[in-house]
Formats: sequence, C-alpha cells, structure tokens
Amino acid sequence: MEKNSAGNGTVGKTEPASRLGTNSHEHTCTGNSHSSPAGACGAADVARARWTLLRQVLRQKQVDSPEVKQVSVRRFATFDLFSRKRLVAEDTSDSSDDQWVEYRSVCFPECSALLRDNLGPLRVNEVLNSFDNTGNVCVWPSEEVMAHYCLQKRHMFKGSVCELGGGMTCLAGLMVAICADVKEVLLSDGNEKSIQNVRGLVKRNRQAAKFGSTRVSARVVRWDCESDISALEGHFDIVMCADCLFLDQYRASLVDAIRRLLQPNGMALVFAPLRGETLRLFCQLAQQAGLCVSQHQQYDAQVWDVHLKMLKEGKEVYDENIHYPVLVTLTKGPQLVSKNQ
Repeated sequence: MEKNSAGNGTVGKTEPASRLGTNSHEHTCTGNSHSSPAGACGAADVARARWTLLRQVLRQKQVDSPEVKQVSVRRFATFDLFSRKRLVAEDTSDSSDDQWVEYRSVCFPECSALLRDNLGPLRVNEVLNSFDNTGNVCVWPSEEVMAHYCLQKRHMFKGSVCELGGGMTCLAGLMVAICADVKEVLLSDGNEKSIQNVRGLVKRNRQAAKFGSTRVSARVVRWDCESDISALEGHFDIVMCADCLFLDQYRASLVDAIRRLLQPNGMALVFAPLRGETLRLFCQLAQQAGLCVSQHQQYDAQVWDVHLKMLKEGKEVYDENIHYPVLVTLTKGPQLVSKNQ
C-alpha cells in the first residue's frame, strides 16, 4: 500500500528501467570469461579485476580505451520489474546535475519511490580510495529483484528492517519503507558517497509524504567495523542485502554482521547470483556461524519467466551465473542447509 503519491515535480515521459546506468560497470569479467571452467572468474576476482583495470586506466587517463569500453558494457540491465518516469523539476533555476525519476512497480503500480538518476561524473580519487564503489553506479538486477520480492511479500515485514550494502539507492529498503507496515527502516552501505545520495532520497521521499509514520534513516555501516555493528546489535526483525557476496575479504564479516544484527527470531533475505563459488562459500560460512540456511531458485513466477526467456538469448546477453539472483534466507537456529529448487 503506497502511503502517498509523488510530489515536488511533474512526471514526464516514461522510460524503461533499463535506461538507468546503461554505460555503467558490471560486477563481472567480460567477453567469454564464463564460456569454460578455465575461463571462469575466480571468486576473489569478480569485482576486484574490474576495479583494478579501471584504476589503471584512470591513472593513465585512457578513459576511451577499448578495454574500458568492454568492461563498462552492461549486457543485461533489468528484469523489467519497474517502470521509470523522469520528474521535471519545478525549480527552473536549479542548475545541479541531479535527475530525479519515479520508479514504479509494474506488478504493484500503487508502489513507487523517487530516485536520483545522475550523480554527476565519477571522481578519480573516489574510485582509487573509497570503500567499494560498485554500489555508486546504478540499480543492479539483484537489487531490482529484491525490491520486487519485498513488495510481493510486503505483508510479512514488521518491526525494524535494515538493508545492508544498498548502494546509491537502497531501492528495496525504500520500497519496504513506502509500502510495508513497519516501524522503522535503516538504509545502509559502507560507502560514504552512497549514503550521501541515499540521505537525499530519504529527504525527497519524506517531502512527498511517502513514508507515513515509518521512521526512515540512512547511515554508513561497514560489516567489518565493530563499532558500526555493535551499535545496532540485535535490533532488526529483517535484514536484507543484494549482490554483496563477491568480495572475499568482506564475506565472513557480512555473515557475522547479519547474525549479530538480527533479533533472536529475525530473518535475513540475501539475493545474489552464483558468481562462481561465491554464493556457496557464503552459505557455508553462514552455516558454520550457526545460521539456518535455505536457498530458493524459483521464488517468483515473473522473475523466473524472464530468467528462462533470457537463457534462450545465450551468454552474449545473459549469463545466469552472474545475472540471476538466488534467494537465500537465513535464520538463527540449527546448522542446516536445505535447497528448494
């Protein structure tokens, strides 16, 4: 149930959601890297290789090199679960680069959120020095699918909800805050630039009266930072994250953060593609931490239908290893792993 309609602007031409970030960077090796086991991306190289290449090119000022163009192509951008309408600013004197859009659920059109489409040019020093910039690029398919799933299951949300690693939009967390009957929603990421943008989104959606009585806030939460986690320990009924498993050095920290942030009867929703061994390794760590782990492949009919359709297009467009998000649910309980295929 949407708590209000969009305000502070008029809605212009509808554009497909896939237009958002069409030249952004993808969490994967490119070309035919998945065509054979020998060519598959290693678990530790999924995101790191791309950013290493980008750092090298930026240092050499070769931003138009063929290598960067190859890395920056998003072969598959969306499951078409949300429509996108640009908001025309009422204040014509505003000279900022911000482009505001309304993301509206296709299946639940009463649910929509206002997002900022353009953060301006990527700064070299931020790429070279910031903590995990991957979320500062666009809405990734896993985030889109998680937002859709949250709307589909919005009646199961209650109490306090936290999104970890939500990037520049925290789209799923915003949708929960707007359309679910919850007390509070915390939107978080480990990157300060992402959170600066999310705070702007919270302000704009609050001005549009979209949150009702739900308390919505945004803050930096690094999974490997003891003070960040201890301040929120045992606070949340539901913790969720999308496509956050690909960096080896943070995977164990993410498992520990989820375990500690959840209330005793809480549940975590994790959406992530297989990405080689990364999903399996995450589930193994979660099981070892005493969490009950359940994997779900067919959790939504519409997403599954798009998945099957895209498989027919071939790996030049769609690779389920890097594009199709598996749903992993985590609860505190016996060390048990089950798979619902």
